[in-house]
Amino acid sequence: MKPVLTAGSLFREHQHKLALRWLAGQGGDGRTIHAGESETAGRGAPWIGHLNLIHPNRIQVLGRAEMRYLDSLGKNSHDDAIQQLFANRPAFVVIADGCDASDDLLLSAEESGTPIFATNLPSHKIISHLQYHISGWLEDRITLHGVFMEILGMGVLITGESGIGKSELALELISRGHRLVADDAPEFYRIAPDILNGYCPNPLREFLEVRGLGILNIREMFGDSAVKPNKNLRLIIHLERMDDEALRKMDRLNGSKQMLTFLDVDIPQVTLPVAPGHNLAVLAEGATRNHILHQRGYDAAQVFIERQRLLMEEGGGA
Repeated sequence: MKPVLTAGSLFREHQHKLALRWLAGQGGDGRTIHAGESETAGRGAPWIGHLNLIHPNRIQVLGRAEMRYLDSLGKNSHDDAIQQLFANRPAFVVIADGCDASDDLLLSAEESGTPIFATNLPSHKIISHLQYHISGWLEDRITLHGVFMEILGMGVLITGESGIGKSELALELISRGHRLVADDAPEFYRIAPDILNGYCPNPLREFLEVRGLGILNIREMFGDSAVKPNKNLRLIIHLERMDDEALRKMDRLNGSKQMLTFLDVDIPQVTLPVAPGHNLAVLAEGATRNHILHQRGYDAAQVFIERQRLLMEEGGGA
C-alpha cells in the first residue's frame, strides 16, 4: 500500500526546520498527497514548484516573483487567478521569501479549506527540501528477505534459505565491529537512479532473531554503535549450501557473481558456499573488501591473469 502524506503531517515534521507558520486554512489539515495520484497535476507532473495555474503543482509555492505577478494584475484578473489557484485544490500553499499574504488570499484559503503556510526562507530552498522529502516518501518500496548490515562502511544484504545461518553470521559480524540495519524484512526504496536505500521498519528496529537464543536487542547488548537506521545497498551476499560437486564447479578465478535488479537498480550479488570448515564472517568481510576494490577499478583476477601472461611471455622468450 502506498504511504499517505497530509498537509498537517508535513507541516508538523518540517515546521521548525523550515520556519513555517500556519496562516490560514486549518480545516485542510488532512489534505493528502498520494503516490501515483495527483488530483490536479496529473501523473508525472512535479509535486511542488513555483506558482503554476496551467499545470498546477500539488503544492504551490509563492515567492517574491509570484507575489509581484499577482499584485501586478488588474482586480478582475487578480481575483480570477486567486480563484483558479484554490479551485485546483492544492494540498497546501507556501508563501516564501518573507512575503505578506493578502487578505483575499487568506480569505480564499479559509473558504476552500486549503492550508497556507508562510516562511522567511527562500522559495527555492523550500521547493528543494520538500521535493526531496516527498519523493523519498512516495517512492516505490520493496521488502527483501535477509539481514541488512553495514560491513566495512558498505550496505550489504545477507540472503539465503531459511535456517542457513544468516542471523548467526550477522551476530558474529556485529561482534567483530560491524553494524545491524535490519533483520528479516528490510525495506528498500530508490533515492537516485542507481541507488537503493534500505531501512528497518519500526517494530523490528534493533532486534535480531537467532535460533537457539531467541530475540536479541542488539543496541542493548552491543551499544548504540552496533546499529544503524539506514544504509545504501551496494552488495548482496547470498549463502548457499553446496556439496563437493558444486564446489568443484565454482569459478576459481572470479568466484560466483551475478547482477540482480530491484526497482530498476542493478545490485551485484556474490554467492558464498556454506560448508563445514568455512568461516562465513571472514568470507563476508573478504567479499566486501573485494567489492570495494572493484568499485575503485581494481580486479584481482585480471591482475593475476595478466601477471601469468607476462611470466609465460618471459619464459617463452628465454
